[in-house]
Amino acid sequence: MGQLSIPAVFMRGGTSKGLFFKINDLPISKEKRANIFLNAMGSPDSYGRQLNGMGGGVSSVSKAVIVNKSNRNDADLDYTFAQIAINKPIVDYSTTCGNLSAAVGPFAIDTGILKPNKSPVKIRIFNTNLKQIFHAYIPTNNGKFEPQGNYSIPGVTGTGSKIRLDYLTPGGSTTGKLLPTGCIIEKLNVPGEGCFEVSMVDASAASVFIDSSKFSLTNSESVIEVQSNKALMTTLEKIRRMASVAMGLSSTPENAALGTPKICLVSKPIKFNTLSGSQINKSQTNLIARYISIGQVHLALPITGAMCLAAASCISGSICHRVASNLKDNINLGNPSGIIPVRASVTFKANKWHAETITVYRTARALMRGEILIPKEV
Repeated sequence: MGQLSIPAVFMRGGTSKGLFFKINDLPISKEKRANIFLNAMGSPDSYGRQLNGMGGGVSSVSKAVIVNKSNRNDADLDYTFAQIAINKPIVDYSTTCGNLSAAVGPFAIDTGILKPNKSPVKIRIFNTNLKQIFHAYIPTNNGKFEPQGNYSIPGVTGTGSKIRLDYLTPGGSTTGKLLPTGCIIEKLNVPGEGCFEVSMVDASAASVFIDSSKFSLTNSESVIEVQSNKALMTTLEKIRRMASVAMGLSSTPENAALGTPKICLVSKPIKFNTLSGSQINKSQTNLIARYISIGQVHLALPITGAMCLAAASCISGSICHRVASNLKDNINLGNPSGIIPVRASVTFKANKWHAETITVYRTARALMRGEILIPKEV
């Protein structure tokens, strides 16, 4: 029967990669779209490698994005994110991707959805997953996105142009509340595992934070060391699912979404080696984190997770605030790939915590333009 071809652009945004589509190039049916995304990425794959598709066997490169011109008065673009599971036939729309957010504006400019009139151009983007607005400042040259620059980010070889992302009032993006349970600290009783002290915060990404010392970890351990600890990974998944119920995201642990909430191990600053072999000294970070994304230890930090972590560290009494040191507006987050700086404005007003704005910087570029081929019967 041959194969079906669909126009697409394969892009890197921050430390993630994914397939970008114009909305008019996809069917309206969410089920048909899901089948396209699964086949395009090579999922589900019991071998975990996605060799029969564009995926790479890790969650950060098994993603799809849909972009269209927005009908909203406060936005120029609509951005829909899809996380494609690797070994399951699941396409998850419960969260967003902050890294790929950096590539939405460049995709729209270079495919003619938007026509910039200056550089950098400010693009107002509405994320349909979380119903959240963010502003992207995209460098351009002769009416096209300018990918070349001297800005570098941990986890990505080389440099690119600096893309600024401002997330506006990101608190409660998933649950409606910055503190979904109303408490800064909660104790979760996990059947068969014990009681765990956590902080549950929702700012761009609903997350549950736990001190790594609870598991005798310092966060200087390698990704492989943590990932291969099956007992630890199983426990963290159980905690994540219990947190989902506590945050009102699911009725039972069993039906918790694949990507929401996320779970993160946090620790005080400590010297550690990055994946590239460089050494990060204790004084260079404010705290260290290991995010778990869909059952895998993230090789850097999901940007929405980094933003939530930065917001949480500003909330006095939270687990993140407890382990952090020398906090200022600019927060340096240690992670397996290096340091991610995040600027967070979090205030306490009228007896309530508010996340005003969170700013991050990324790079992006198109890696391939053309058509994705999938089996016609899809």
